Amino acid sequence: QVPLVESGGGLAQPGGSLRLSCAATGRISGIKTMGWYRQAPGKERELVAVFTGDSRPNYGDSVKGRFTISRNKARDSVYLQMNSLNYEDTAVYYCNVNTPWGSYWGQGTQVTVSQ
Repeated sequence: QVPLVESGGGLAQPGGSLRLSCAATGRISGIKTMGWYRQAPGKERELVAVFTGDSRPNYGDSVKGRFTISRNKARDSVYLQMNSLNYEDTAVYYCNVNTPWGSYWGQGTQVTVSQ
């Protein structure tokens, strides 16, 4: 198990911005995908943004044009810049890494959008 440590969540106003960070505490080999998912109360976990094997980012429809995922391959880190936040973005955000040998999840970081 390679722990993933997330940071950067918190409270933002509608229209505001937050930046999430995720770093692996150990070296991860064979990364197939790396990115972010979120889960709002009473809802299923959904894709936010993820890098696939060819390093192209995929975004969930609800965040396209507002969120940007970036990555530092050398550090096995991934970031999520969230702009134009709205109430529907309120959720726990999870970092995820998939390898041929398993799927790893961070502990989650809360993002709350509120006046």
